[in-house]
Amino acid sequence: MTQLDVMYLYGAAPSEAAMVALGQVRKVYGIRRVEFNEAEKTVRVEYDATRLTEPIVHQLLRRSGLDVVERISLIPPQPEPEIAAPVAG
Repeated sequence: MTQLDVMYLYGAAPSEAAMVALGQVRKVYGIRRVEFNEAEKTVRVEYDATRLTEPIVHQLLRRSGLDVVERISLIPPQPEPEIAAPVAG
C-alpha cells in the first residue's frame, strides 16, 4: 500500500448536495481521508496509489460537484542555489 496526498484549491464553497456527494467519495475503496480547510479554500485527499491515481481522485471531486480550480504542490519551493563567481587567475 502506497499512501499519497494531493491538495486542490476550490473556488465556490461546496453546496449541501456537493457535501453529501463528497461524503460518498470518502467511501470509495482507496480513499483514506478527505480534509477541508475552509479558510484557505483547499481540500486535501489521502489515497492509496496502488488503487487510485491522482487524475481519478481529481475526477471524483469534480463529479461530486466541488469547484476544483487547481492542484496545489505539497512540496515547498526550494531556494535557488548560489552560483560561485569564477576565480580570476
